[in-house]
Amino acid sequence: MAMNVEKQSSKFIKPFHPTPSINCRSKIGFTDELAPSIYTGVVSFFSPNHNHGLKFISKLEKSFEKTLTRLYPLAGRYDDEMRTVECNDEGAEFIHAKVNIKLQDFLGIEMNPLLVDEFIPLKSGAPLVYSNALLAIQVTMFECGGVAIGVSASHKIVDASTLCTFLNEWASMNREENEIEFIGPGFNSSLLFPPRDLPSFPQPPPMTLSDDMLSKHTRVKLLFSECDISKMKAKAIASGKVSTQQLSKVQLVSAMIWKALNAIDKAIHNYPRESILLQAVNLRGKMASSISKNSCGNLFGICTTKSGFYETTDRLVDRLSDSIKNIKNNYSKVYHNSVEGQMMVLNSHLWLASINPRSTNVVMLTSWCKFPFYETDFGFGKPIWVVPGTITLRNSGCLIDDAQGKGVEAHVFLEVKDVPDFKQALGVDDFDS
Repeated sequence: MAMNVEKQSSKFIKPFHPTPSINCRSKIGFTDELAPSIYTGVVSFFSPNHNHGLKFISKLEKSFEKTLTRLYPLAGRYDDEMRTVECNDEGAEFIHAKVNIKLQDFLGIEMNPLLVDEFIPLKSGAPLVYSNALLAIQVTMFECGGVAIGVSASHKIVDASTLCTFLNEWASMNREENEIEFIGPGFNSSLLFPPRDLPSFPQPPPMTLSDDMLSKHTRVKLLFSECDISKMKAKAIASGKVSTQQLSKVQLVSAMIWKALNAIDKAIHNYPRESILLQAVNLRGKMASSISKNSCGNLFGICTTKSGFYETTDRLVDRLSDSIKNIKNNYSKVYHNSVEGQMMVLNSHLWLASINPRSTNVVMLTSWCKFPFYETDFGFGKPIWVVPGTITLRNSGCLIDDAQGKGVEAHVFLEVKDVPDFKQALGVDDFDS
């Protein structure tokens, strides 16, 4: 039976308390200015619970209202000309939907991971229409009582950390355990990194895919268990080709994927090209001046790692380890409000414009590992599976913790025709696509 997600209702939810006029406009910082004008999304799946009726939906709506009171820019609209969020309480979209299958059937059968996007209200990577909502929620009920909560938010004001902060704040509010005033700093990126009237996201243009190209692409899901990670780490150390034994699971998995994508690029062009791996670095907790983990907005720099023409996985792991170590060391020595700190963050973004994609294989891997997406308990248990939305960029991927927090689940976006070569280059037989 074909899966069919059917919308039951849709409404715009406004903050429970009107936003004070003194807060009617929220400036964005230069890190937001450089963020892409697209939506980013995530969906969390929860085990069956037979109390998921209309009262359940109503309670989610009420707690959503109160959460928007605290994080009020999410209920506004973005003004690109003024580079501000008009906090006018127009509201965020709330969709109630049903799907004609059971959760265990959805999780248990082999299917295209792109179907996950059916549970996210706005497609990740879709361009932001400035008159539209900055946040949309879709609560989908399975036949068995299972629930999927999908979230889409404008990347212009939200990064992965902000998305996670919002979800945990909403979940806490829905448990009625957090009725007091929000103690987090809220949307403060413009205070940390004041606006500079910069263009959006200077990424190499060929990484972006047109609509006709999207039909030729798919999302590949890779699963690396705690045991897999341990074996990879032991193998890398035993090779003697890595200069440190402090290897993270993100570095190990990223190096494997990077190596495989380089192999595909070589096959396409019939010769090896220089390759560059781009990774977002969360600035919260990284700089000499403390930036709260609950700070909202786009608060990340870009870590750039280059590879030569012929690189083994072990060598790529070593390069990644050095890059991450260096950038963390550099950030730890500067204050965010110093000239040096501001320029360090800014230049990490602006450097992307100098990349020549005609001669370079550009790979972008984002890590959501360590963000507490699996802690979002709305009062009916923690998620059993959390999945990022598909970001439609060539040679891109997103890494996220598994449900136990020890392994890694990677979602890689590439051409359908390249999937067999990707599998062969990885040397992995058991993965979903």
